[in-house]
Amino acid sequence: MRHDNGTNTALIRLHTVRITPMMESSPMNYLELEKHDGIATVWLNRPDKKNAMSFALLRELVSTAHSLRRDRSLRAVILAGRGQTFSAGIDLTDLNTPKNAAFALWTLIRPGRSLFQQACLVWRDLPVPVIAVLEGHCLGAGLQLALAADFRIVTPDCRLAIMESRWGLVPDMGITQTLRGLMPLDKAKELTMTARLLSGEEALALHLVTQVSTEPMQQALSLAQAIAQRSPDAILAAKRVINGMTGQPASALSLEKRWQRRLSLGRNRKIAIKRDRQPALTYQPRQFD
Repeated sequence: MRHDNGTNTALIRLHTVRITPMMESSPMNYLELEKHDGIATVWLNRPDKKNAMSFALLRELVSTAHSLRRDRSLRAVILAGRGQTFSAGIDLTDLNTPKNAAFALWTLIRPGRSLFQQACLVWRDLPVPVIAVLEGHCLGAGLQLALAADFRIVTPDCRLAIMESRWGLVPDMGITQTLRGLMPLDKAKELTMTARLLSGEEALALHLVTQVSTEPMQQALSLAQAIAQRSPDAILAAKRVINGMTGQPASALSLEKRWQRRLSLGRNRKIAIKRDRQPALTYQPRQFD
């Protein structure tokens, strides 16, 4: 997970949004929701924190997706980030508070999807197509959220990475379901093991994203409007059938959780965190088999 080390848990309060007859807006603490002509745009709204994901933001992602699922007039969803960046990843300061650290361990132990997995896979499960607009940074948890979308439209200069290994962790937000089928396994391993940064153009060459555009929001709207011209039931069926081609069993999600528990409590995880500021530190021998 890419962490914004300068983040804190300060809430971002939205200003009152003017509602026109053509648009519905719904103010929230961490997300901003707009609906227009059957297309919902969900904005991650912590721009001064590069939209780093706090626990509260993760919960709001889940509740917002559940709310959208009940809207049968909905034709498409666009996920984007305020401040011209998608997301720099998990909010490390928020994650490391004692209360949240304990909750993180609990959600990795309990049966079923963890909160981290729910926050991403709930968008993959929506009965309408989801389009992610990627600008600025799309790192760690941000990229895992984007991977849960059906389409990803990225700017050429956006920076993307599967960043978790840098912090001694493993991607555990449903990546076993969302990355499968997008790229060869050896490329997926390389990106996951090295945490190297990609440009939008490099991500396209690796099939990590769908399109590159200097106007990604405009391109996303055009795609959503084109899809909205087709039968909503046919679109749902297409999403379910094609996702079924690459579906993984629930045991794969359990594997994500099991390894994340081990790594979170392991000795090299602490070293990984310190190495960001003390690169000379060396890792201890491998702890697990």
